[in-house]
Amino acid sequence: MTNPIDLDAAMDLAIRAAEEVKGSTYPNPPVGAVILDAAGMVVGVGGTRPPGQEHAEVVALAQAGDAAAGGTAVVTLEPCNHQGRTGPCVDALAGAGVSRVVYAVADPNPQAAGGAEHLRALGVDVLGGVAADRVAAGPLREWLHKQRTGRPHVTWKYGASVDGRSAANDGTSQWITSEQSRADVHRRRAFADAVLVGTGTVFADDPQLTARTPENVLCPHQPLRVVVGMREVSSDAKVLNDDSHTMVIRTHDPAEVIAALADRTDVFLEGGPTLAGAFLRAGLVDRILAYLAPMLLGGNVPAVEDVGVATLSRALRWEYDHIERMGPDVLLSLVPRVAL
Repeated sequence: MTNPIDLDAAMDLAIRAAEEVKGSTYPNPPVGAVILDAAGMVVGVGGTRPPGQEHAEVVALAQAGDAAAGGTAVVTLEPCNHQGRTGPCVDALAGAGVSRVVYAVADPNPQAAGGAEHLRALGVDVLGGVAADRVAAGPLREWLHKQRTGRPHVTWKYGASVDGRSAANDGTSQWITSEQSRADVHRRRAFADAVLVGTGTVFADDPQLTARTPENVLCPHQPLRVVVGMREVSSDAKVLNDDSHTMVIRTHDPAEVIAALADRTDVFLEGGPTLAGAFLRAGLVDRILAYLAPMLLGGNVPAVEDVGVATLSRALRWEYDHIERMGPDVLLSLVPRVAL
């Protein structure tokens, strides 16, 4: 950029940098950082590298070089004050001569927290909470959930007709949703730590469960493929090919599945209706992504089966947090309604 930018614009850049590295930083959070020189010009942008490599601040500082001195660092997460496989980011920022640090979300991890205090003790001006809601609902959503609850964040994704059917009565389902919707699903798979289906989906659709580009090329990051159920999966099933690792969990209990994936952060639940219903009944779905196509199928193949609701007053209540067009389809993103 050739002109100075304000803090909101700088945070936008940092958020984009964080989103670009989602999926590749596990188990570390996907963080973005921007360095502005003393005149407010962007001189460095970085995202967290894979584990054991540089954090976002260090990547951005390396790009900025000497121009960081007297400048401002804008970061999506409070800089860490922790010696792990890499050094504390607070020391890197102070050592580069940065005079001000602006961050969005305070680090809830007690091992890494305290960065803001440490920077202030070193004479660096610190401002926290800038665009915190956007960052918390964006690139850090799943990681913050894991820090808060101790378990992975689970997103249930499904594609259906506008009347909620995931297939026609004869079982045909390819394709209900549009090319744009399917491309978005692959993009989100590339961010996830694990993609989860039941054996019923494997037998019905023989999915690969890989993340691919619109050109059908495998993405650099592939999620762990997880198959849940008691039935034996054929050795020639596509989900067992060499494109990614696969875990088979022989259970019908969602709690056991989550326990087996306890070291993961972002789990993408893709079906089918029986497994989705079990996770919803167990209260283990944290977000719903519904890709709805403008068609009517009727019949008896719902997107989700029994969720434990016998009467309207017991309905599982959700609220929209995002609505987006996907070509001819609509993507509805929902989160649980918070009781008042």
